[in-house]
Amino acid sequence: MTLLQIASLLIVLAGAFGAFNYLFLKLPPSIGILIVAFLASLAVMGVDYALPHWGMADKVRGIVEEIEFSSSLLEGMLGLLLFAGALHVKMSDLRREWVLVALMATVGVGLSTAVIGVGFSWLTGMPLIVALVFGALASPTDPVAVLGVLRSANLKKSMETKIAGESLFNDGVAYVVFLVLVGMAFPTGGEAHASGLVSALKLFGQEAIGGAVLGGVLGWLTFRVMRLIDDYSLEVLITLGLAFGGYELAVYLHMSAPIMAVVAGLFIGDVGMKHGMSEETRRYVNAFWKLIDEILNAVLFLMIGFEVFAVAFNTDAITAGVGAIGLSLVGRLVAVVVPVLMLEPFRDFSKGVIPIMTWGGLKGGISVALALSLPASEWKPLILAATYILVMFSIIVQGLTVGPLAKKVGREPELV
Repeated sequence: MTLLQIASLLIVLAGAFGAFNYLFLKLPPSIGILIVAFLASLAVMGVDYALPHWGMADKVRGIVEEIEFSSSLLEGMLGLLLFAGALHVKMSDLRREWVLVALMATVGVGLSTAVIGVGFSWLTGMPLIVALVFGALASPTDPVAVLGVLRSANLKKSMETKIAGESLFNDGVAYVVFLVLVGMAFPTGGEAHASGLVSALKLFGQEAIGGAVLGGVLGWLTFRVMRLIDDYSLEVLITLGLAFGGYELAVYLHMSAPIMAVVAGLFIGDVGMKHGMSEETRRYVNAFWKLIDEILNAVLFLMIGFEVFAVAFNTDAITAGVGAIGLSLVGRLVAVVVPVLMLEPFRDFSKGVIPIMTWGGLKGGISVALALSLPASEWKPLILAATYILVMFSIIVQGLTVGPLAKKVGREPELV
């Protein structure tokens, strides 16, 4: 299939499944599309089992493999999704929560990686360094599926900022940690080739700090250009060029493209919109990126539902997946509790911060994409299956229950 045919198929299916969810299931859009896609995949497998001579499962599996989920997300969609998400997080709000966000996106990611990795090594018997790679890809959270649900719970703005800000940055940090650990675990494969602690720290600095600096520079340059222009269609095009071009430039320079996209999006969403756009342009830019965000997320969750065809399930894989769910929740709890306890002597938190941020730390497409991107090894099928089970549980179970949890424990006015 050509790229245009694949894109057409994904958009048609996302629209059809979205309409089915809207009319019948009435679930949050992204979660509903994922569930319908997953059920459709199981139906195809059921038909293939009953009528093996049709070969339906093989045909669908071939299409899924052509889509190349990992490269489609990591080299294309992720930059737009992170830029769109950062565009709607105001730096003025983030500034009040920056210490907690920074601790959770750095210390929290490290603790989560260690807890999940050590536990997964004990559970499966795989080498610790390989299990830590799984810990890194299981640590980033995906706020997209849950933010709409949290807003319906009438949470304080500060809670939304904590979740959105931390999730945007921990995606980028976890991706860099993943690259470092892949270089250690698979010296002949992957994108990183760190052979020791010094090399790992150098790579982390180049990726993380370099990506942040690049995002700030490109965001500032784009803002300076946009100040000279008053044409909403051209300015929308310029922001699109920043998201696409900046992401690819970061990849070329071996810097963290996700962190670049977040920093650039934050700069344009705050400084750029305040001082570089007219009111009309602001409306169009906001509407454009909101639409891009919703369309790409519909397609992303559709692809996650169909990725079941790329996963090999057996008893060991299912056991590892169930264990990974528990380890992920423990790792997330540690990643939330430790930063909160570190800051508690200096500020107050509402009682709902820990349970909401722990249960609301959904895993998403980036975890599946990172698992698919691993170099071939004896452990890759097990890691991929466990990751898929973890992500499906997180999106469906946690995603559908975090709203009621937030309403129950998050209604009290939050102290800042």
